[in-house]
Amino acid sequence: MTKRLDPTRLLTGGAALAAAVVAVVAGVSMAAGDRRGMVLPLAVVAGIAVAVLALTRFAGYVLLMLAVRSCVDLFKLTGPSAGQANSAGTARAADPSTLLAVLFLLAAGLWLAAQLSRHGRLRGSPLSWAMLLVGASSVVSALGASQPANSLLEALRILTVVVMFVVLEQLMPDTAAIRRVLFACYASLVLALGYTVVLSLLGNPPAEVKGDFTRISGTFSQSTTFGRYLMFMVIFGFAVYRFLNRRLRATLGVLLALSLLFLLLTNTRSALLGAAIGLVVVAVLHRSKRMLVTLCVVAVAGVALVPAVGERFAQLATSRAAGGDPTGNTLEWRIGYWTEIVTLADRNPVTGIGPNMTQRETDEAKKPHNDFLRAYVETGLLGLGAYLLMLTAFLYTARTALRRAPPGSFERGVAVGFTGCAAAFVAISAASNVISNVVTLWYFVAFAAAASVIARQPAPHLTGEQPRRTSVPV
Repeated sequence: MTKRLDPTRLLTGGAALAAAVVAVVAGVSMAAGDRRGMVLPLAVVAGIAVAVLALTRFAGYVLLMLAVRSCVDLFKLTGPSAGQANSAGTARAADPSTLLAVLFLLAAGLWLAAQLSRHGRLRGSPLSWAMLLVGASSVVSALGASQPANSLLEALRILTVVVMFVVLEQLMPDTAAIRRVLFACYASLVLALGYTVVLSLLGNPPAEVKGDFTRISGTFSQSTTFGRYLMFMVIFGFAVYRFLNRRLRATLGVLLALSLLFLLLTNTRSALLGAAIGLVVVAVLHRSKRMLVTLCVVAVAGVALVPAVGERFAQLATSRAAGGDPTGNTLEWRIGYWTEIVTLADRNPVTGIGPNMTQRETDEAKKPHNDFLRAYVETGLLGLGAYLLMLTAFLYTARTALRRAPPGSFERGVAVGFTGCAAAFVAISAASNVISNVVTLWYFVAFAAAASVIARQPAPHLTGEQPRRTSVPV
């Protein structure tokens, strides 16, 4: 009698064999100093495992992506590109972050199509439509770029942010779902801070040297990205802190303290200013004088304990030639650079020169450092209109969520947190490349989607109703 093969044993054996082959290939590549040969086999295996999860447990897959995305840049094969032209060009297509983006778009597209087929419609909001317009204008502009491959790659990265927001709106029908998504977001913070703390204790902190300063970069390829990520996490964390139970407050308190420390050590002026603006908004909306006083104390103590922060801001008052020392008066440089690049839009004022093309069309080979100007130059009047509509939708969603969230509730904390993050986003977009930091935008739109869920709720009846406090369960 012929003995049948057990499919489970066959799959287990195949997986074990594949893992062994990958381990050998990665080990040989590591010994030879071939980073690409080491990372790519691991990325392929991880991608297959994640693809299986995406097809079987899509909600779990999205939560996993939010939890680990903060660490993906550790396996980046190309150099940092924020703020400057990427010499590797389309080589970025082989980065794990790009492969993850493609996988996410495919999985999300299939899932959204299935949801549409099952329910006949998808949950929508003014913000989702505005973000879809931003994504569409990026693709249209990329198709007309002088280097469409590079431009389309940037458009794809922007699309992952748009699709993440649309997906999260579908996955968060209620407050319980909001809590799961926020837990995944702060799990990413645990990983990022844990990595940074461990390497710092070992005497080899993850950092980069820019001019006269050594700046902590954490799990990201650049300190500016780490700074903006921490900015959003700090603002939102302070907003929801008071509505957590005692155990979660203690955990979040430690995370926020470490986040503030490393935010100072990133020495990223835009992130520090954005965090200050967002936290003041949170304190005002919570009507917390204690928080305002605490922020002042932290600011003074931060400058005293980390003198490099004060020195970095003091450079705004110095003068230097545009394009000179990168740690000099970058405000002066920005103004000169903006005057230079605004004329690039004259080539195609309707759809622009294409996403990520500014630095490829200028001698300084840098990004605009102004998202309003970037929207106009790279995506034209069409893209600028979509971008302004998106910013308006951010503020409208924040205002509506504040009105709909019951006083003294966890939902109120979410609404306040997103309002602070939105205020910071709009403020620092005027002098930074915020839209380029796609990894940080994943978490920003997660907070936006949570606020959008609350904005769809009916307004609370306040007559005779006592404020209630909702704690997040462990």
